[in-house]
Amino acid sequence: MSSFEIVTGIFGGLGLFLYGMKLMSDGLENVAGEKLKGILEKITSNKVIGVLVGTIVTAIIQSSSATTVMVVSFVNAGLMTLTQATGVILGSNIGTTITAQMVSFNLEVIAPIFIGVGAIVMMSAKKKRIKDLAYIALGFGILFMGMGLMSSSLKPISNLQIFNDFISVIGKNHFLGVLVGLTMTAILQSSSATTGILVALANSGNIDMNVAFPIILGCNIGTCVTAILAGLTANRTAKKAALLHLLFNIFGTVLFLPFSDKVVTFVNYLTPDNVARQVANAHTIFNVVITIFILPISKYFVMLVNHILPDDEGKESCGAIYLDKKLLETPIVASGQVIKETIRMANKAKNNLELAMEVFLNWNEEKMKKVYANESIINTLERDITEYLIELSQHNLPEENAKLVSQAYHTINDIERIGDHAENIVELAIQKYENNITLSYDGYKEVRQLFEVTLRSITIAIESFKSNEISDDEVEKVEEEIDSLEKQFRENNINRLSAKTCLADAGIMFFDLLSNLERIGDHANNIATVKEKPNHKIHAELC
Repeated sequence: MSSFEIVTGIFGGLGLFLYGMKLMSDGLENVAGEKLKGILEKITSNKVIGVLVGTIVTAIIQSSSATTVMVVSFVNAGLMTLTQATGVILGSNIGTTITAQMVSFNLEVIAPIFIGVGAIVMMSAKKKRIKDLAYIALGFGILFMGMGLMSSSLKPISNLQIFNDFISVIGKNHFLGVLVGLTMTAILQSSSATTGILVALANSGNIDMNVAFPIILGCNIGTCVTAILAGLTANRTAKKAALLHLLFNIFGTVLFLPFSDKVVTFVNYLTPDNVARQVANAHTIFNVVITIFILPISKYFVMLVNHILPDDEGKESCGAIYLDKKLLETPIVASGQVIKETIRMANKAKNNLELAMEVFLNWNEEKMKKVYANESIINTLERDITEYLIELSQHNLPEENAKLVSQAYHTINDIERIGDHAENIVELAIQKYENNITLSYDGYKEVRQLFEVTLRSITIAIESFKSNEISDDEVEKVEEEIDSLEKQFRENNINRLSAKTCLADAGIMFFDLLSNLERIGDHANNIATVKEKPNHKIHAELC
């Protein structure tokens, strides 16, 4: 076999391995569906549960890097504390060893069967769930075909003197082995890919555990690079989560490195004639032992990162806090983040209406400025969410998530309009203050009454969008109450103007105020009933 054939074989095998892993990940993720999102959302302060969550999620998405990026994003969004993140990060290190365990078995012989069955089912199946299962089978087959291609391509390199010299150096210098593992994983952005190559080298008889184990230690440090890059543009707490991941794995490597010979002896005892299994077992043993060792003292690591990166006084974000483009690789989670950001935007609009009415009823310049600042945030959120929806629509979403995201697009338009009407009310307040306009006692009383019902309609709308548990009868009842009050109060105002108990300027302003509140009620009703709207393709709506 020529050098060119060796290089192309290794390169192509690695490509198949990574592509197969991605297909499996997508299939497993879609099959898990809402359960995956629920697992991530129900993390408690119990670090042991966090370890289990990290292990399960990483086993599903086949990437500890992806899990830790999600952790960094969740910490950035305030969904998870640093203490909660410790367990998930340690669990992700265990979860990623499942891939190594899987590929250590020599299954490339049956790989074509999985590819054939998966391809046929994928092309013929009508149901989405069956297609997802086919993706899992197809990815499984392609992954092992890639492993087989890498193993066969790597066999001839044992005849290369430069390779043998390199292996000899690593075998004598474990620190260099750690550096090699770190570099390989940082480049490939996957510790599973690095261990996959090690398994392939072991299957081809080119390395033993004395060489492989330091590289395994290095790949655990290298996998932190992805999370560190994710944390660079995040807030201070998210940077701490990325640093925490790095410290855990550096600490584990320093702890294990002096005992490399004992670990090698132990895994050799478990599977004496199978170096590939030894690689997988060493990877698992390292991460399990380190988790058991670090978990009870993890609070000291948190204290250390808090000392290295002390908190700073942060201002409220003007843009989205839940949306992270790195989460787009996990669409189930990303769609859930869209809903959270939409709810945050809705609450911001609700708060702005309350502030606007306070300014109208009792002039307050500081609150007036706050309304304009909030309106700027609402407009920014509308843009951020829309752009995120466009990108999310390019990914393969389960039907229920695609529908939910489509509803979010309709909803953010109505929320933005509520924000505009709140701004209109502030402008009426400015006009009222500058021209010294005073409403009658009955006018003030009616405004307060309609405002309270309108505010209740927004609360119901937000709860309905969040849970879909609000009955249509309740939504319709509030909408009818707003329309009835608006009509009644208009007639009352006309009577006051006719009786000259109300000045013309005050009467016109009253009409404008009623109109804004009634329209806010209409938009709230749209949000509450968005689930009844037809589900069009998101990308079609956004074009």
